[in-house]
Amino acid sequence: MKTYKNFESIERDLKILNLERKIALEEIKHLKHDYEDCLKLPNWMQSGMDILNKISTLLLFKKAIKK
Repeated sequence: MKTYKNFESIERDLKILNLERKIALEEIKHLKHDYEDCLKLPNWMQSGMDILNKISTLLLFKKAIKK
């Protein structure tokens, strides 16, 4: 625990902590927007299409190898 000798150092540390808190809140807001963008339907549809494309390609290769 830090001991303070004057009010100026207390106020300075409080300002620093307040700024750090504000920075952390902005980072959380940014992360929230990133996750919201990831969870939107078009992104899921694109991922699903990519997976279906890979599966269909593998099935075609499998059929080609069996013949």
